Amino acid sequence: MTAVLSRIRDVVVIRRNNRTDWILVGTMLALSGFGLLMIYSATRNTGTFSMERQMIFVAAGLIVFAIASNIDYREYRIIIPAASLVILILLVAVFFFPAVNEVNRWIPLGFFNLQPAEFAKVVVIVALASLLAPPASRDELAIRRTVSWAKLGQAVLLVMIPAYLILREPDLGTTLVFGFILLGMLFVAGANWRQMLVLVTTVVVGAIAVLRFKLLNEYQMNRIEVLFRPDIDPQGIGYQLRQSKNAIGSGQLFGRGLFAEDSFTAFQYVPEQENDFIFSAVAEQLGFVGGVLVLVAFVIIVWRLLVIATNARDRFGALIAAGAASMIVFHVFVNIGMTVGIMPVTGLPLPFLSQGGSFYIAMTLTLGIANSVWLLRTPVPGENQLT
Repeated sequence: MTAVLSRIRDVVVIRRNNRTDWILVGTMLALSGFGLLMIYSATRNTGTFSMERQMIFVAAGLIVFAIASNIDYREYRIIIPAASLVILILLVAVFFFPAVNEVNRWIPLGFFNLQPAEFAKVVVIVALASLLAPPASRDELAIRRTVSWAKLGQAVLLVMIPAYLILREPDLGTTLVFGFILLGMLFVAGANWRQMLVLVTTVVVGAIAVLRFKLLNEYQMNRIEVLFRPDIDPQGIGYQLRQSKNAIGSGQLFGRGLFAEDSFTAFQYVPEQENDFIFSAVAEQLGFVGGVLVLVAFVIIVWRLLVIATNARDRFGALIAAGAASMIVFHVFVNIGMTVGIMPVTGLPLPFLSQGGSFYIAMTLTLGIANSVWLLRTPVPGENQLT
């Protein structure tokens, strides 16, 4: 605790000339506020509970962001073993609570349902960064910015353990996020093309085997089948995707107008629209232009994370920022892709827009840690920049 307080003093006093990345913060706030508006638009005919509940999560998330920003990110090297153990325990604990819609993903806490898988992403990013960027004096390969095959194997094992538990919930979408985070961080860490080729080939072969031998649950296989046969069972397994595409298409260039009464959103024709399909509410009400503006906002966040990575004081901080960027890129691509029918429906929410407490707080925690990397980008005079 003394060390943490000392690091906070460094941020507040010694590094007071380093300013928060207000472009990153401003974009995050804009998306959060816009997300509340879209949640309200998608649920207003049944009351304002969903929006009000999300407002509480947004407030909590912003507090988490502020706290994480003012803790030296290097302190996470110390707590990551304990954090990893806690996350693994929570990922196992979800199987001892009643299933919701035939899946075990949440731990009911009374005031909200905790989803450990969302926080597991943050822990994995920091753990991978710690593994791939140990103190320079301990790993010569880290100085040369290469990744040994042994280190590659350790990184894969580190990701596979939580990913397997999450796949068993089952939660295929979140499991795939871990794979993309691993690939992105290994690339930044210096993995060569042979190592990346082996990883990608293994993933492709594994995916083919899963589909060939139907190792997924029936509803997951149905979602994949709908991707390639969108007209199958339009009133059943294909209904959600069909309604989403109809809503997005009806928005055309400028949309049907915010809170339009004769819209798919107003009549709640798109199931789970306030959650995984929030982008369909954006595109229907604000059209192609509104959808593009949302994409631009995400591009700005990823850009700022990459700027943070390139300006980090050490490779540990750079890899944290790169992992955060990888996570957001995958979430945005898959979420929007599944609403327009180019990706299977996997249940991945859209960052800062979709309803969800654990997801929102985990995202703000990730950006808060990245902002800490930004705040600490200038070394204290006399301090070794490589440590």
